[in-house]
Amino acid sequence: MNARTTRFLALPIALLSLAASAAGDASPHSVGTPLCPARSTLRSCSAAAAEDGQGRGGCPPRQIADAASRESPRRSNQIPSRSERDELSNDDLDRVLKVTRPTTDFSKAEQFEAMSGGATTTIASIDEKVFSQLLANLPFEAEQNFKLGKALFEKLWVSSPSSTQASDGLGPLYNARACASCHPRDGRGRPPEGAVADATSMFYRLARPPRDAAERQMIAAHEVLNFPDPVYGAQMQDSAVPGLAAEGRIVITYEEVPVTLSGGEPVTLRKPHYAVADLGYGAMDPETTLSPRVAPAMIGLGLVEAIHEADILANADPDDRNGDGISGRAALVRDRQSGAVTLGRFGWKAQSPTVLQQAADAFAIDIGISTPGLDLSHGDCTAAQAACLRLPTGVQPRVGPVEAPDPVLGLVTFYSVSLAVPARRKASFPETLKGKRLFYEAGCPACHTPKYVTRRDAAHTEVAFQLIWPYSDFLLHDMGEGLADGQPVGIANGREWRTPPLWGIGLTRTVSGHTFLLHDGRARNFAEAVLWHGGEAEMARNAFAAMSGDDRKALLTFLESL
Repeated sequence: MNARTTRFLALPIALLSLAASAAGDASPHSVGTPLCPARSTLRSCSAAAAEDGQGRGGCPPRQIADAASRESPRRSNQIPSRSERDELSNDDLDRVLKVTRPTTDFSKAEQFEAMSGGATTTIASIDEKVFSQLLANLPFEAEQNFKLGKALFEKLWVSSPSSTQASDGLGPLYNARACASCHPRDGRGRPPEGAVADATSMFYRLARPPRDAAERQMIAAHEVLNFPDPVYGAQMQDSAVPGLAAEGRIVITYEEVPVTLSGGEPVTLRKPHYAVADLGYGAMDPETTLSPRVAPAMIGLGLVEAIHEADILANADPDDRNGDGISGRAALVRDRQSGAVTLGRFGWKAQSPTVLQQAADAFAIDIGISTPGLDLSHGDCTAAQAACLRLPTGVQPRVGPVEAPDPVLGLVTFYSVSLAVPARRKASFPETLKGKRLFYEAGCPACHTPKYVTRRDAAHTEVAFQLIWPYSDFLLHDMGEGLADGQPVGIANGREWRTPPLWGIGLTRTVSGHTFLLHDGRARNFAEAVLWHGGEAEMARNAFAAMSGDDRKALLTFLESL
């Protein structure tokens, strides 16, 4: 193993010995390869490029990556036109259209329905570690990078300067010391309350509206997503390194909202009210909005990245031309790596186009660690926080210009895209099938699109041409005033959210130890989550509320099986 990689890992000797066998300049096909560069990710490449040679373990062949970099239009404002599956033959396209057509037969489970991630699906034991399994078809030679990425994902960073130079650079302001702190066991975060009062896996995004035509043009041109608070930046950090004041802390109070369902069943929703306390650097801008977010589960990200743009864009209906009340919009965002405007598909507002960019943002803003993907060695410190900017960083020129140089970001990205989706439970049981029928009849699939077939030319054969069942259209939808955060992000307005995938949602309690749902964890169970749906989803919400008690139970049983 090269010295630069060893610096960033605190691994068992056995694993270090395994990794050491990878030293050298082996080709991308070599079993003993590759501690890959940060730009590596499960991204699309042309069929010709894929046939020319495919990298393993998160590393596309350098010539392909270099060509993609050269050919990408820097600062282009045009999203490529994707009106069809341009990588498929006519026969393949017919097969895809047939297998992804919505079912009308609820007497039995669909073929392969229990395998939510296709051939990548894990059938590991259902326990708290089930979200941490690698893709079932990942080749043995790629497991090394998966394990190294996992070690870095769980790594605790410390402040600079430190005797442990492999781990310094934290903050100076931060929300968490490790990726796994926000995503425990690769699962869902939770709001602070009761015996779990810390807010490690929940934070406030901060933003103010544009103030003039120039700022509005920056958003329209996808140069920025929004504008941070002038003092507190893009996110409120509730932790700081020794000697520096934290920015503040989250304060949440809940108002009880009674709801009566069909048959007289009472349900109490809790409406959150958000505030800040103990601000360390003076007042926030009066126009700054607080958008609470809990960390989502990590499973299936590589499969989502392998969905063809055409299949997502085909469901967009921003003007509701079909009159069904659903008007999903595609989130267009700037890919920092290529400079091009492309489809956003990750994050609560679909603000990230790739897993790599999402990971780089998390390193910089959540932890305060700079990477080649986002060089912010002082994290989210602003010009108004002079004491923060005076503190030393963890940059060491002998290993690179950032605190976590290559291959750290690439390995964490590879780990993230290689986490498998668990197999369904009880998919063919009568109660589950009844609930599935009711899910369809209520109109839920209008946003929670059940299935896709991934790209045939995905950069990694493991995720290519897989029938997958994420139950999301990955589009932005107006979810009503009840769920509105009032904070625009790119083209998403303050009432819009990306449809979250539902796969694995029934295992939330098993993995994360709770059942808090929605973007801020306000819903304590599936029923509350459904009842918070408004806007474009209000008809589906009302259909659920109008069901008999037995029918509602069946629909919830279906959700539990996902």
